[in-house]
Amino acid sequence: MINIFILLQGLIPGIGSAETAKTTEEVAKASGEVDKWKALSLEDLVSRLADSAVSFAINLAVAIVVFYAGRFVIKKIYKLISSIFQSRAIDKSLSTFVLSLVNIVLYFILIVTVIGILGIETTSFLALFASAGVAIGMALSGTLQNFAGGVLILLLKPYKIGDYIEVQGYAGTVKEIQIFFTVITTADNKSISIPNGGLSTGSVNNYSREEFRRVDWTVSISYGDDVQSAREAILTMFAADDRIMQAQISAAAKDISDNNDNESLPKEEVEADVAEADAPRRSVMDKLLGRRRIAKAALSRLDDRLKKRREEPAPDYSPKIFVGSLAASSVDLTVRAWTKSENYWGVYFYYNELFYNELPKHGINFPFPQLDVHLPVGAVSQEVK
Repeated sequence: MINIFILLQGLIPGIGSAETAKTTEEVAKASGEVDKWKALSLEDLVSRLADSAVSFAINLAVAIVVFYAGRFVIKKIYKLISSIFQSRAIDKSLSTFVLSLVNIVLYFILIVTVIGILGIETTSFLALFASAGVAIGMALSGTLQNFAGGVLILLLKPYKIGDYIEVQGYAGTVKEIQIFFTVITTADNKSISIPNGGLSTGSVNNYSREEFRRVDWTVSISYGDDVQSAREAILTMFAADDRIMQAQISAAAKDISDNNDNESLPKEEVEADVAEADAPRRSVMDKLLGRRRIAKAALSRLDDRLKKRREEPAPDYSPKIFVGSLAASSVDLTVRAWTKSENYWGVYFYYNELFYNELPKHGINFPFPQLDVHLPVGAVSQEVK
């Protein structure tokens, strides 16, 4: 083999250059190894093969032990991180995403470790994996887009676990936000997995994001019925139901009730002022002045927030009833009321039945489609004869 290579070196220009020197050395080394094996006797050959088999068996056993031990450790780490997320009340959307990512990374490290124990060169394996990653990335561009979409969903939070959303023709409650897809459960208990890529770039209708929702009904009454009587009857029904919002809510009052003055001063500033006011060497007057300064700063901060909130228009949640249209056989009343988002469907179906049962008691009739047919008197008499 070496003689052939020397012959080719003389015939082909450049084959003896620096680029081929390494190849020549590798070929000579391989030839030397082959010669060594040829020089071995049968007993030495069997001995070496036995040693190699024993060494491989030991490495294989160690690799198996490491694999199962590593899998056990990964499960423990997974449960530990999950318990930390639960104890710190981390958002479920973020926790499921991070846990699935940690699980994949840890298993990849375990597989590389096991391959190294078996004697396979991990550097070449990683180089092969990196070069193959480019091709795999091009082939799985959609999957990588879903991964990026999952990250955007966790950052922008268009929805979270427990929200009822409608997207891509499906509507349901969000159960999980995984690395590549989001799992929702429909009202008839079907589990649907939707890729995150489309969710991050498409339109998402989130029914649970806002605290209140408006419920709309179309109530048709007969021509000749009193619209005001129907309006008063419906408003009386709404007034007796705690689920229906009755009046305009002040945005400033809502802000006060939500915050409970907890954000009037930064916590560190309050603690510093209290510590200063309660210093043992301060006189009673100094303590009172310190507490007075705290109260004054809190009231000033609260007043600023109230002024800012007064500039914003207060939402009007009172029920509204008006004539929506004059149809061919009926007067259509548009009825609108506000309720909390979780009460939407209960309120909607409840009042569909209540309108039907209660409005006739107030002299309100529900019309049927009518058609008046006018015939000449002569034609009627001829029909009678």
